[in-house]
Amino acid sequence: MINIQNIKSKKSTEELLQFSIINIDKPTGPTSFWTSQFIKNSLALKKTSHLGTLDPMVTGVLPVALNRACRLNEYLMHRNKTYVGIMRLHSDISKSSLEKEIKNFIGKITQLPPVRSRVKRAPRTREIISFKILEKSGKDFLFESEVQAGTYIRKLIHDLGEKINGAHMLELRRTKAGIFSEENEEYPPINLYDFESAVEKYKNGDDKKLREVLIPGEIVASILPVVQIKKEVVKKTLAGSPIFQNFLAEKLEIKKDEKLCVFCENRFIGCYKAINQGEIFAVPEFVFN
Repeated sequence: MINIQNIKSKKSTEELLQFSIINIDKPTGPTSFWTSQFIKNSLALKKTSHLGTLDPMVTGVLPVALNRACRLNEYLMHRNKTYVGIMRLHSDISKSSLEKEIKNFIGKITQLPPVRSRVKRAPRTREIISFKILEKSGKDFLFESEVQAGTYIRKLIHDLGEKINGAHMLELRRTKAGIFSEENEEYPPINLYDFESAVEKYKNGDDKKLREVLIPGEIVASILPVVQIKKEVVKKTLAGSPIFQNFLAEKLEIKKDEKLCVFCENRFIGCYKAINQGEIFAVPEFVFN
């Protein structure tokens, strides 16, 4: 078990800024790209990237990777998302009737991305894990939905509306993006106002608030299998060597093509793909040297 807090406590703030993620609570208005750039400019970083785009009018959890942590996007971004929103129906319908229709949208569905989306407009399959009505007020319904990454909630509501004489989304908030959520007590989301305040204090010599919101990139160990290697092979591994079977601190069975992260005790080495070909256990995809 990798102790993320222990790793964090042994790094300086400057080291953390090179390989961390900030769980931002995005307000309504700015784009995800603008938010990412704002963090980059505020901290004078070389690079930032957001993990999963939110429309300008959508609020909530927007993880932003800093510097070398941007290389973790592939492993962190493609995870289920949870949203809470309000949809307005265009005609009166009972909660029970709506819930009955919603059942047809649970599981695998086909979506055509909106005209303004950045992705190719071609039908694609996405999974709706849950879709629950929480409250009803006239024609307005408060809902919560957990969906596969890449699902368009606004389109989901529109498609549902086509079955019940029309519906559109009034408000939407993302409450969870993979391992990042608004209920995470250890790493709660921070709004831009508090982020600005933390940066200002950091620049004036007080890094306490900023350190609190920096999530070490090693958090990837919470979603990928962890493989430990021997100390004597660390130098070779950091130079780009594959992980050979005799590099392993203990024998493990990991399926071919499965992604994993490699550590030497609490030191993060990188992310790899298992190939299990002869003496080669895994090949590097991102080496943190």
